[in-house]
Amino acid sequence: MVVKGLATGAGSISGDEETDGDETGEGQRKGRSFWKELPILVGIALVLALVIKTFFVQAFSIPSDSMQNTLQPGDRVLVDKLTPWFGSKPQRGEVVVFHDPGGWLPEKAKEPNAVQKALSFVGLMPSTDEKDLIKRVIAVGGDTVECSGSGPVKVNGKALDDSSIYPGNTPCGDQPFGPIKVPKGRIWVMGDHRQDSSDSRYHQDRPGGGTIAEDQVIGRAFVVVWPVTRWATLPVSR
Repeated sequence: MVVKGLATGAGSISGDEETDGDETGEGQRKGRSFWKELPILVGIALVLALVIKTFFVQAFSIPSDSMQNTLQPGDRVLVDKLTPWFGSKPQRGEVVVFHDPGGWLPEKAKEPNAVQKALSFVGLMPSTDEKDLIKRVIAVGGDTVECSGSGPVKVNGKALDDSSIYPGNTPCGDQPFGPIKVPKGRIWVMGDHRQDSSDSRYHQDRPGGGTIAEDQVIGRAFVVVWPVTRWATLPVSR
């Protein structure tokens, strides 16, 4: 090996220099190639995030106390948007996110900034749309729902499981109602914190008599993902 190296002399050195130069050039090309490809990779990631948000799952932030103790203000939940595409309808006991049907929420006092809107649009941040609400489905189309005195809430004459309501609350809260027949294609919703939830009970004077159209439902909230200390699934109460 030593002799061969000596025999080749400058040629060997020149060859080594050429090889080093090739490696350096290749590294530069790889570096340039990465930065050229980065916008494409970012674009693909954003498109995938948008598709996931539109058709599969979306994150939402809990802004109020109305679903305590099931959900706390600041919790982040994931909402299943896929199954409604296959004809799934809201069911009794599910926690659902839905669009404000009109007049349930006050006008927004603070608009999110452009970055928040953009990240929310592609699903990289929880929704910044304060016109969405989250409640529990109590009754569906065709059901008769009522609550009087200290409760319980009854659907079609049968008392519901009240284990999810906020400790110290009564099933009716301070707003007894019914009996009310829920129209087909609509749902009756209530918050688990019955005495701190502006839900179907308080909007009976509006179109729909306090009920929500099924096509206003975005999907079912099925898991708490943030903060990590509160990771939990959201079971369906009956």
